[in-house]
Amino acid sequence: MARQELEFTHYKKFPLTPVGGKVNGLSERLISGKPNSDHLVRVLEFAPGTDTSLNGVQSHDYWEEVFIIEGSIFDLTLQQTFTAGMVATRPPGMKHGPWKTDEGCIMYEVRHPK
Repeated sequence: MARQELEFTHYKKFPLTPVGGKVNGLSERLISGKPNSDHLVRVLEFAPGTDTSLNGVQSHDYWEEVFIIEGSIFDLTLQQTFTAGMVATRPPGMKHGPWKTDEGCIMYEVRHPK
């Protein structure tokens, strides 16, 4: 999906699709860009009880900016909880995760190349 002109639209109007991989409970709503690329805007949803330990610590070759819309995630490496209203800006190569959530978490994610 390429970028498109779009006036305010509720994010729940975009289809919710499972994120492929080892971890169950991760789904996304692709707003624009290409799936699995460094040109992406999406809403990422962690179902209650999701644990991303199978993915291990993550790092990427692109910038990633994240805003937690609702819920919370617990970073298993940092031993810290991140909650609704918090933001992160991660440069290429920054290590983060894995995460666990009891209540579930919904976050807005923007990726762009370095």
